[in-house]
Parts: sequence; structure tokens; C-alpha cells
Amino acid sequence: MLDLSFETPKPKVIQGAAQDWELVIGLEVHAQVSSNAKLFSGASTTFGAEPNSNVAFVDAAMPGMLPVINEFCVAQAVRTGLGLNAEINLMSAFDRKNYFYPDLPQGYQISQLYHPIVGEGEILVDMGPGVARRVRIERIHLEQDAGKSIHDMDPHMSFVDLNRTGVALMEIVSRPDIRGPEEAAAYVVKLRQILRYLGTCDGNMQNGSLRADVNVSICEPGAYERYQETQDFSHLGTRCEIKNMNSMRFIQAAIEYEARRQIKIVEGGGKVDQETRLYDPDKGETRSMRSKEEAHDYRYFPCPDLLPLEIEQAWVDDIAASLPELPDEKKARFVTDFGITEYDASVLTAEAENAAFFEEVARGRDGKMAANWVINELFGRLKKEDHDITESPMSAAQLGGILDLIAKGDISGKIAKDLFEIVYTEGGDPAGIVEARGMKQVTDTGAIEAAVDQIIADNPAQVEKAKENPKLAGWFVGQVMKATGGKANPKAVNEIVAKKLSS
Repeated sequence: MLDLSFETPKPKVIQGAAQDWELVIGLEVHAQVSSNAKLFSGASTTFGAEPNSNVAFVDAAMPGMLPVINEFCVAQAVRTGLGLNAEINLMSAFDRKNYFYPDLPQGYQISQLYHPIVGEGEILVDMGPGVARRVRIERIHLEQDAGKSIHDMDPHMSFVDLNRTGVALMEIVSRPDIRGPEEAAAYVVKLRQILRYLGTCDGNMQNGSLRADVNVSICEPGAYERYQETQDFSHLGTRCEIKNMNSMRFIQAAIEYEARRQIKIVEGGGKVDQETRLYDPDKGETRSMRSKEEAHDYRYFPCPDLLPLEIEQAWVDDIAASLPELPDEKKARFVTDFGITEYDASVLTAEAENAAFFEEVARGRDGKMAANWVINELFGRLKKEDHDITESPMSAAQLGGILDLIAKGDISGKIAKDLFEIVYTEGGDPAGIVEARGMKQVTDTGAIEAAVDQIIADNPAQVEKAKENPKLAGWFVGQVMKATGGKANPKAVNEIVAKKLSS
């Protein structure tokens, strides 16, 4: 983890009828492992396949079928742990978590309770320039996903799609260190960003590749600090879990509603029940799903079909050596190497593909100018068209070519924007387009001076006004630029106009 100086944001305070309350939030994020095969079978993980087409015998719990661990999924979990600065457990084990859903053919889920593959880690969650929250990771364990029940295809029957059954998940469990709805959403954003940089989860929340269970409780001001000192959870209020959240906006809205619901109960003299709830985005409220289960409710016991998982430190070291530069390190380097602001660096490193594109544009060029053109011109245009950088019709080399022409003085900023439009819509080599279409900037001071003299001669009244008020000189600059088709060097025009008007 990059050692950055930062301020810790203040906890979110919610006003109740009788007193103020603070929020305590922990998240359990289920991240689908990026793998072509499932955790315990060779069945495909391709999204959107025909129902029940990606199902091996072991996924369907056919008699006599035994799970075989997918080594690549284990490597991906280790890679994630290393990316979160977490402890990697060289010995871990799988357990059976027993519950009975129609979309769980085995009647149990193979998970890790007692000996997870990854131990304690941390994430630095950005809350603004110089403001961050350090959120501790309690554990990451591997488990298999369940299938999907479908209730809207027939008025009398439900259907089951087992394509997701057995897909590898990493459950990333945080400590209750998050203190507000915005922090919770920012935590998921940062975690998703790290996973995508690592290549261990695609982070596609619409497809269910990343979803969060949000644990919310309220406490009196100061109670959280007492918990931090003692690690005694009794200082915190009773938590309720909101299941399967797959939207940053909904995460924030659900937390806000749930906090106010709990405050109303407590201040009314009632007791918050520990339970699992669902968020209804149409009504903007949470509703009870079931009472919250504890570990004993699931009757965990070691999975008899899988030996304990033992890995070697040398293998972990090899994975560590292959880690990419992660977002915090990349952002800090961009600020230092390219002289850009922390905010611009945050925008440029939000996605690994964006960062790579910018770095190619900025290499050997003015970093601030490159950041301005990438963020404002290119990203702005792509966002307007609902595209991302992988769909950009303009390459980094083409945009870099435009910046080279500006730096050499061949084109002005205005011409550069016209050139950007041509290259973006039609393609082509920027330098070749400038030459072929006569877009090159006029730098001949003699030609510019002649144009200035003509404008001054044609507008004697405006000249007198400009001599009384020098701010009006801009009018002459505009007229000269118009007369030259925007090709005159703006700096030269300004200097010549100022000289002529002062004489």
C-alpha cells in the first residue's frame, strides 16, 4: 500500500428526533473470479449463454461427481490478496455451508469459514484531494456461486438456470470501518478499480460479477471510538444486512433509508432485530427478507471431498512479482512525472486502459497539455457518445500528433480543435491533414502585420476607443483572426496589435 499523507474524514452524523447518531458500515463484496472455468469444474463461465448450457456433472450434483480445485482461481485469489496488501495463508481449507435453495443442487455451498485463503489487508479509499479513509479487510475467501431462480416466465411455475452454479467467487469482507453512505460507495468503487487493474474480476455489476452485502448499524457519538480501543462489538448497534446491492447509487440510498429506519425504532423504545433485508429501488426502502443466520445455522463442517489447500511461498512470490502498478502508485507517479493535479491523475487512473492511453499521449510531451486534451476533449466526447476508451476512434498516436503540431507552432489551439474533429470523425494522420487542407498556422509576422494594419485603417473610431481603454484591443485581435481564417499565430497577433495601438 502506498504510504500517502491524508486526513481521515469525519463520520456521517444523522439527526434523530432525540439525539444525533453515527453510522457504522461493513461490506461483504462478492467478486466473480475472472476465469474461463468454474471453481471445481471445467464448465464455461461465459455470461449470457443459453440457460443450463454451462453445467458440468459436478455443478449439477450428479451422484458420484467430485470437485477438483481450479488452480487458476486460487492464483487469482492470491493475486487479489497481494493487491490489497493482505496476508496470504499458505494453508487454507474448504467447508460445506448447508442451506437449501432450488438453485443450489448440492444442498450446500463449498466455501471457506475457518481457514480462508487470504487474511487481513487494507484499502485506502479516496474521499477527495488529501482526504481518505483506510478500510481494513478482515479476510478474503473462495466459494462457489449458486444458480438463478426465474419466477417471471410462467404464472404457475419457477425455473432454474444453473449456469452460474459453481462459478468462483471471492468474498471480500471488510471491517466495520466505513462511516457513511458516500464512503461505502467510494469503497466499492476503489475495490472494483483495484480488481480490474489486477485482472482478477471484471467488475461488471450489471452482469452480477460484483455485488455487495451492506451491513448497517447506528451508534451514539463516541461509541465507535470505544469499539476501536477495545474491539468490543457491544459498543456498536445491532446490524442489519442489505443483500445483493449492485449499484453505487442504490448502496447510498439503501444505507440512508436503513439508518433512519433504525433510528426511528431505537428512539421509539424498540429494539432493532438482526436480520437480512432487501432494498426496493422503486419504493426507496428496505424490507425484511429473513432473520440473520449465524454460522451455526449453516452447520458448517470441513468439506470431505477436498483436501486442505497448501501453497508454497515461492509460488506466492512469483505471483507478487507479476503484479501491475496499482492505482495509488500510478496516480502518485502521474502527479510527479507529468506535473498534473491530483484530481486529473485520479480521473486518468480510474481505469487501467485510460491510464495507458494517457501515458502514451504524454510520453515526451507536455503532461499538463496532454491531460487537458485527453480529459476534456477526448473523454468528454466519448462520454457524450456513451463510449469508453477502448471504443475510441482516435488513437493515442493521433492525439499525440495533434499535440506535436501545437508544440511546433504549426497550428493554434482553435485550429487544433478543428483538426481534432476531423481526425475523430474521419481518421487520418494529423500532420498530413494539416498540410493537405491548408490548415497550417500563419507565423509570417509580415503577413500578420499587414492584416492588423488593414483592420486598424478600416476602423478609426474603434482605434480611438481602444487607445482610451486598452481592454478593447481584444476586438482587433478577433478581427485579425477572422480575417486570416483563424490561422494567424494568436501570440504574434496580440503583440502586433498592442504595438500598433500604443504608437
